[in-house]
Amino acid sequence: MTRRCAALVLAALLLSLTGAVQSAQAAGYRYWSFWDRSGDGWTYATQGPSTARPADGDVQGFRFAVSADSQDASQPRGAASFAAICAKTPARDDTKRVALVIDFGTAADAPGGETPPSPRTACARVSSDATTAEALASVVEPLRYDTNALLCAIAGYPRTGCGEQVSGQAPATDGPASAEPTSAAKPEPAGEEDGGPSVGLYAGAAAVAVLGAAAVRQARRRGSRRDG
Repeated sequence: MTRRCAALVLAALLLSLTGAVQSAQAAGYRYWSFWDRSGDGWTYATQGPSTARPADGDVQGFRFAVSADSQDASQPRGAASFAAICAKTPARDDTKRVALVIDFGTAADAPGGETPPSPRTACARVSSDATTAEALASVVEPLRYDTNALLCAIAGYPRTGCGEQVSGQAPATDGPASAEPTSAAKPEPAGEEDGGPSVGLYAGAAAVAVLGAAAVRQARRRGSRRDG
């Protein structure tokens, strides 16, 4: 019976640790993600908008949402055709046209007290060497950045906050975009570059292992004394 109790204690400790891991993994970050259009789909941008230099005819998108990292980030919704978005913007010498899709996200991802604007598109005609950030600023204002050049707001949305952690909230399920028709590439959380559990959780696992081993040893000692 004593060994069975020790096993039950160990199982309870492991179950508790599993719950802590799941809780940590549920945490996300609320931010603008930045995307490149490739064919019929979106690809998470490998550069931030302040360094990316799109070519004439490119389509780029921004999406505001809660996500843990680039692997589960929500993509911009709605139509994303350069021909449709820039149909009324003729080409000019020494300039380029960049089609922008701006998705302000869902109410579930909005900060408290704020309502996301409807998705929109815009055709930015800028100088041939302009960055995506410059193209965005030419058609949508105001923009807000933090001291690390992370894009915090497009068209003033959201009013406050910038890449803050949202604990225990899973990314919202996308609904249909209300209009036809930014990551601002979000850095990975410090200390969790591989998206795995934190140091605290590893320490918890070690503690569970130590306590479990101690319980088993104690049960064996008691069993030996009884047998003697």
